[in-house]
Amino acid sequence: MLALYTAASGMAAMEKNVEVISNNIANTKTTGYKRQSAQFQDLLYEINTRAGSSSSGSGTMLPAGIEIGTGVRLVSTVRTMSQGSITASDRNLDIAISGNGYFRIQRSDGTIGYTRDGSFTTDAQGQLVTSKGYVVDPGITIPPTAMSISISAAGLVQVKLPAQATPQDVGKIQLTHFANETGLEATGDNLFAQTAASGDPVTADPGTDGLGELQQGYLEEANVNAVSEISSLITAQRSYEMNSRVVTAADQMQQTTTQMFKG
Repeated sequence: MLALYTAASGMAAMEKNVEVISNNIANTKTTGYKRQSAQFQDLLYEINTRAGSSSSGSGTMLPAGIEIGTGVRLVSTVRTMSQGSITASDRNLDIAISGNGYFRIQRSDGTIGYTRDGSFTTDAQGQLVTSKGYVVDPGITIPPTAMSISISAAGLVQVKLPAQATPQDVGKIQLTHFANETGLEATGDNLFAQTAASGDPVTADPGTDGLGELQQGYLEEANVNAVSEISSLITAQRSYEMNSRVVTAADQMQQTTTQMFKG
């Protein structure tokens, strides 16, 4: 019976939906995380009678046909790239992006990743790095004798050194944006990778070319609304239960039909 397979596809789709929602909930406290939503598509239809086909010898046509759907499938998980809340922190190397753009991060294998997570620190050489030790690109080195660090909205990094009256420039943080942000591939460690769907990266100074500005001493929270996610979770659970009931009903109908033929 087709209903069994149709309902089974619905159960499988809702199971994936719950997995997506659970990942959103798990990352409510992940800096710079962007929530995902599952997108579904109906499957091929079994066409018994086509609309517009002849319904009599006189040439009349059927205004509607008979199409039996075969279920649903997950086609994509789309990320919502909206701005998360920006909250103050107690670290001067924490940086939030107010607006569009991503920090460029050099991975250990030399490839470039992109992130909204600006919780930076310094390594043993004084280089500005992520919490995983990946170097911020372009490289910026903070002198060990620096008394204070200042990061402007435009990305200019300055330090105050002993016996110097004026701050010294040590580098500039740049941002990158893409034509299609939702085409970026999440690779873990709060990083995204460029794909053919995202388009080529465009890098410029913060506050230019449509890019946002930097806020030193702040971090961007995940754009996950816990109440909304719980509501979506309950809806997905109910849908799963309804599909499971269809499976039970279809099974009972098959049993009844079998018993009739045996009788």
